[in-house]
Amino acid sequence: HQYLGSFRQFIKRRSFKHSSNSRVSNEKTLVLVYNLFMQYKNNPLSPHLQIYRWQISSLLSIAHRIVGVINILAITAVCVWSLLLLLRIESYQPINFFLNTFFGKFLVVSLCWTFSFHILNELRHLIWDLGYGFDLKVSKITGVLALIGSFVFAVLFYLLGKNIF
Repeated sequence: HQYLGSFRQFIKRRSFKHSSNSRVSNEKTLVLVYNLFMQYKNNPLSPHLQIYRWQISSLLSIAHRIVGVINILAITAVCVWSLLLLLRIESYQPINFFLNTFFGKFLVVSLCWTFSFHILNELRHLIWDLGYGFDLKVSKITGVLALIGSFVFAVLFYLLGKNIF
């Protein structure tokens, strides 16, 4: 808090009147304030991406956001598909043809995974919101369980769709 007192003294001594050269004055003030705060070497440094070690929580957080966007697009596509079903059977046939191709089936299974992953990761966040699971070991275990569980649920949904159960 040593520099906070000198910053307050600096503000008291400095008058911030509007004049024709107020822009220059403000720039000088910003430079002085920057130099005042940055002269202390205790400031934390952000890790550079080349030396940063990725962790399961950060990877799952990024994946959770990406999967959320994919799920919104998938829900929109399902809504459009159901509207086409209301129109006529001719409107539905191109989508039915696409869904019966290999790529269409792969897309459906992938969407099963995205929804499963999003739900399991949301449950993980709900547990965090209740105040549990902040321990590093528990956080890693629940992250791996959410990832593996999403693949298990995607396979189960596929098998249920094939009427195996």
